[in-house]
Amino acid sequence: MKPFLLELGKFKIAGYGTMILIGVIVAYCLFAYRGKKKGYNEGNLFNITVFSIIGGFLSSKLLYIIIDNPKALLNPVEIVKTFSQGFVVYGGIIGGFLIFILMCKRYKYNPLEVGDLAVASLAIGQGFGRIGCLLAGCCYGRTTDSAIGIIFHNSFIAPNEVKLLPTQIFSSIFDFILAGILIWYSCLLEKKNAEYKSGKVVGAYMILYSIGRFIIEFFRGDLERGFVGTLSTSQVISIGVVIIGLIIFNLDKIKRLKHKEGI
Repeated sequence: MKPFLLELGKFKIAGYGTMILIGVIVAYCLFAYRGKKKGYNEGNLFNITVFSIIGGFLSSKLLYIIIDNPKALLNPVEIVKTFSQGFVVYGGIIGGFLIFILMCKRYKYNPLEVGDLAVASLAIGQGFGRIGCLLAGCCYGRTTDSAIGIIFHNSFIAPNEVKLLPTQIFSSIFDFILAGILIWYSCLLEKKNAEYKSGKVVGAYMILYSIGRFIIEFFRGDLERGFVGTLSTSQVISIGVVIIGLIIFNLDKIKRLKHKEGI
């Protein structure tokens, strides 16, 4: 765990922020490369990316406040003071997707078609972000006696001097593997030249990511992330996202069924 990668007096480079920046750059480069091959304007893709990131960043902070300290919504000064602390990934995904849809509509793009290109990049960005979580000490796992346990010594967030499951590493590896699966699946659809492909990769991302997140949540040890009964807030959201993902993934079947029924 290394909250600051470089410290020169008052000048500090945060490990979490650095990994987020690397993730954004790598994710955008992949998105732009694949998008240009499909004939999309790179400037438009850049604008879509920037505004989606801003929307995701703000919404991830908003969901964190709602879960952790809703009274803070009435105290803007406190929000500003602690703005760099505490975010909920699902909030960022949901908010980012909403802005993403609006930006696609602005450029008259099909959000599902562009989304099929974007979700692999999103997963890669999340993978780097989870490495940032490890450096910062957040999103830590439960205590363990296993050989894979890690120990924090100077964390401001995670418990120090006890073995914890490296849930950040679990999440990061899962996200990178998920990105590879999504790229492979996208290429497979192109080779099959399916009649209707829009949304298939988006739906696959929503389903697979949510299942993985639901499972990893059982190994998390940070209680401040919020709970609904015995399930964490993220697990409850995961269930809803899986349902929406299944609908998007099967849009072609739904359309064919409506066409047969004459709806």
